Amino acid sequence: MDKTTLENLELAYKAAPSAELAKVIINTKADLGALSDIEAYIESCKHLLSTEELMTFCNKLCDDGEYEIPLSLLDETNSEQATLKAQCFYQIGEQDKARDLYQKLIINNQVSSNDEFVKQLGLDESTPPESNEQQGAEKPKLKLVEKTDVAEITDLIRYREDTTDFNDVVGLTDIKKQINKKIIMPFQRPSLFQRFKKKVGGGVLLYGPPGCGKTLLARATAGECNASFYNVEISDVLDMYIGESEQKLRAIFEKARAETPSVLFFDEIEALAGKREHSRNATSANLVSQFLTELDGFSQNNEGVLVLASTNVPWAVDAAFLRPGRFDRMFFVPPPDRTAREAILVHHMKDRPGEGTIDFKSIAAKASGYSGADLYNLVEMAADEAIDDSIESGEEASITYSHFELALKGARSTTVEWLTTARNYARYANDGGRYDDVLDFLKKHGK
Repeated sequence: MDKTTLENLELAYKAAPSAELAKVIINTKADLGALSDIEAYIESCKHLLSTEELMTFCNKLCDDGEYEIPLSLLDETNSEQATLKAQCFYQIGEQDKARDLYQKLIINNQVSSNDEFVKQLGLDESTPPESNEQQGAEKPKLKLVEKTDVAEITDLIRYREDTTDFNDVVGLTDIKKQINKKIIMPFQRPSLFQRFKKKVGGGVLLYGPPGCGKTLLARATAGECNASFYNVEISDVLDMYIGESEQKLRAIFEKARAETPSVLFFDEIEALAGKREHSRNATSANLVSQFLTELDGFSQNNEGVLVLASTNVPWAVDAAFLRPGRFDRMFFVPPPDRTAREAILVHHMKDRPGEGTIDFKSIAAKASGYSGADLYNLVEMAADEAIDDSIESGEEASITYSHFELALKGARSTTVEWLTTARNYARYANDGGRYDDVLDFLKKHGK
């Protein structure tokens, strides 16, 4: 981004402050080398920064000679952060604090006692620091970590989940039509699409507020395609050993190619496909490169393999994933409309006392902006009110409209903050019209 875009983002933040936007601003300032006046943004989004992002940002601050801010951000319980914090203490003249902190790291075998920083601190290498045994404490024991067998990863059965179909997906009529046309039909009529040299499979990115049905929509898409659905968890790909994450990812794709038609689903895809410019960690960059290679590498044939991914933060995904041939189809999954909200409430009230006596249409009208997860929580809160009445009266009560009214007073929509952040991106960082669907939704619903 350029300075003009940064100024627009700062204006957007002043108009509608949000933690997500603050995070974008500080990363943009770091990229542009404009690190002045950032304290307010840091305080707003500190809780959103991952360890990797935090280290990247603090390193950039140190490169620019700013050491005070990293001291307030870095955690001494993390060896990498504690090392940088000791270096910051040293740079501002707090040699004693730097020496004490670094000595603790050496005692716990978290850093080498022979590096250059030891000499700068004036620590005596010939006489090791007082150990835990000398202090009367038991010496920490090393924990043996068993290396994951990649052969286990290739067993995709352990990722297999039951599919459903579009009948179980309430609302989202427009997006279901688009998915049917662009994704499902090529699976159902492959000969027709092969005649026009159209590939079956590819990559699809679902994005939108949390709790609005992205995972359910992915499962339904797999069911409509009559394909095996594999929900690959991020924790099964990421590995502490260098090179293992890339090997696991490759093994998963190879197995999927051997079992077509198949659908691979990656939830929270930004954990595997985050922007490389925001990371100084070579391991993360290598994983992103491996993922890109598996999607459309020169030697890869993903015919019959559909890669579905979902994210709440599409702006955090590396731009290389969004070009044609990779995740070239992006679908915005919005909060449910009033008709869908009514149907969701009816669904969650099944088998609960009071189902047929409640005006769900009226409740749905009052729950504007609620996600599917919010509506489920609303039903749970109404049930809690009915239980309280049962306890007080000594008789079993049914859930009534008044219980829902009480629940609505304590409930809130969790999509508002996301929509505020997305609006800022759609207005000021909408490269190539990527977030036009968000703008259309906001215009239609007056958000």
